[in-house]
Amino acid sequence: MDEAALLAFLFEASRRGYAAGRDAAKVREGDGSTTIVYAHGDWTFHDNYFGGEPYGGREVVFLNRQPVWMALYYGWVEGVSVDAERVYSFLQRALREAPAAFPVRGPDQFSEGLSTYRSAHHGSVANFSGEETIHEEGRHVYTARYLGGLVDRRASN
Repeated sequence: MDEAALLAFLFEASRRGYAAGRDAAKVREGDGSTTIVYAHGDWTFHDNYFGGEPYGGREVVFLNRQPVWMALYYGWVEGVSVDAERVYSFLQRALREAPAAFPVRGPDQFSEGLSTYRSAHHGSVANFSGEETIHEEGRHVYTARYLGGLVDRRASN
């Protein structure tokens, strides 16, 4: 599998998943989760999450119907006095700014008005972990942790 092709597909898919907001084609599953699927050519992106508040989920990329990459994530809004809808709307805007070199979550930093998004990760798209935060007027209001990388790289026995 070509890692550059994976990055290009993730860059495209990242804008059409949760980050797309109301434009994303969401399916409510029988188990209470939500699924967003985006496909282009031989590639398919599958995002399935629970939540709400807090939330958690996974993203899987398939190439020719075989899983090649995945990410897990878990996040929450800090405190009941924070407007979660406003925070998640801002998060979606930040995620649409994902960099082409690491289109897993948002950019290292994104600011709009009084809100600032930050993401720090270790590793590459092949094997990574990280954390993202949102601050409003300097006050910490949101945290999420994520990790993932390439999967199913060994031939079956």
